Amino acid sequence: MKASFTSLILAALATGLAGCAGTVETTTPYLDQHFGEAVNQAKAQQTVNPDASRNTDPVAGIDGKAAKEALDSYHEGMKTPAPATIINIGGGLSGR
Repeated sequence: MKASFTSLILAALATGLAGCAGTVETTTPYLDQHFGEAVNQAKAQQTVNPDASRNTDPVAGIDGKAAKEALDSYHEGMKTPAPATIINIGGGLSGR
């Protein structure tokens, strides 16, 4: 009984190690050749102007006072939340 159990263990171990016998070159050559292409493609598609860092021309826009007023107005509008509409179980609408 003990000899057959040992044989069974050795057979299972040999079978398990046989799955690891292949090398990287023989098991995944296609995947290795194209590793990272999806990430590089996504980065390229999200880049509007790849040469933007070479542009030394200053950005033209609104003056500082107008920008400050616009930001202040934006921040002021964010302080008071919009009223929420709640649908009650009875189906009625409430603005409170």
